[in-house]
Amino acid sequence: MSLLKQSLAFTLLAISFVAPAAQSEWVAKYTQEIKAQAKQKKLPGFAFVMVERDQESTFTFYGKTDRHGTPIDKETVFRLASVSKTFTAAFVAKEIEENKFTWENSLQDLLPDYQFDNYADTPILLEHLIGQSTGFIPNAYDNLIEANYKLPRVLQHLEKLDSLCKPGVCYTYQNTFFGVLEEYYRGKETSFADEITNNLIKPLKMPTASVGMEALMASKKWAKPHAAIDKNRWVSVKVKDNYYKYNPAAGINASAADMEIWLKAMLVEYPKIINQDLVTAITTPRVKTKREMYRREWRKVIKDAHYALGWRVYNVDDIEIIYHGGWVQGYRADVAFSPELGVGYAMLMNAESNLINEITADFWKGQIKAYRAKNNAN
Repeated sequence: MSLLKQSLAFTLLAISFVAPAAQSEWVAKYTQEIKAQAKQKKLPGFAFVMVERDQESTFTFYGKTDRHGTPIDKETVFRLASVSKTFTAAFVAKEIEENKFTWENSLQDLLPDYQFDNYADTPILLEHLIGQSTGFIPNAYDNLIEANYKLPRVLQHLEKLDSLCKPGVCYTYQNTFFGVLEEYYRGKETSFADEITNNLIKPLKMPTASVGMEALMASKKWAKPHAAIDKNRWVSVKVKDNYYKYNPAAGINASAADMEIWLKAMLVEYPKIINQDLVTAITTPRVKTKREMYRREWRKVIKDAHYALGWRVYNVDDIEIIYHGGWVQGYRADVAFSPELGVGYAMLMNAESNLINEITADFWKGQIKAYRAKNNAN
């Protein structure tokens, strides 16, 4: 058993007997332990934020932007990788509220010059794109993204794919298909980056969030990417631009300060910008994701798993946890929230460390334990 698991086990046991102060006590212990784990694994750095309704947010930082860099703090910017899909889902939902789209718009409506449909009676819709149910082999042509193929050429390859199932039927996670949105806005003589910045990021007053590689590197403080060269040995690597060509899939950059705002938005604390109907629309379960139920860190407590629109939805010990992770070279990110618990969580790392899997799962196990202890005490 790891140091983190041992310490949390004792902390969670104590929660059963000290319910009123359980939340603050266990969170303090948790933040101490994740820093100890990061030190043990010699991680370059991380930023952690916990949001709780009607409470001050909790921030914890560890390490530096790189070996000779500055300490990571609230405004240090990281790549979000696929956590970007949560932003894209909310942005598209807002566009739909403003009658610019419908979820039933087909990809052919958006890009008439491309033909992705294999079923005349079931076209691929915008909801299938955002909801990861296009029906094609998962991660189709990610290898072409990594080989730096130009986006139109990748879309041409996607036109030739055979389907595994009809759209909307099975879970088939994609990155390349998000290029449809990139091309759509380009055809409108604007860009996805400009549109999501002006219509979502700026209205939420995120202080450091941005879109694209140039924006990341222009940030006042940003965490440099690190890859493992041996056990607990990390080396700084260059930022790769390949997935930045698919900004709707993986192009958002954000700090812990930005993620605090994002989590509060998902908990409907800014209803004039993101209202409850919008959050409900993008977090309602759609397609089942069976493989998620066998993740090592979750499998003892997870009872069901689905993909919604830009979010995963887990049933963890009968509590709904809405989650997404991100991973590109040199970075890991996790974001999750629970409307029932009124809690949100984000972890940003400038290293490709699997430690994030353990500490995210342990956070939610601890939260649920504390929540139930508090309710039992009342």
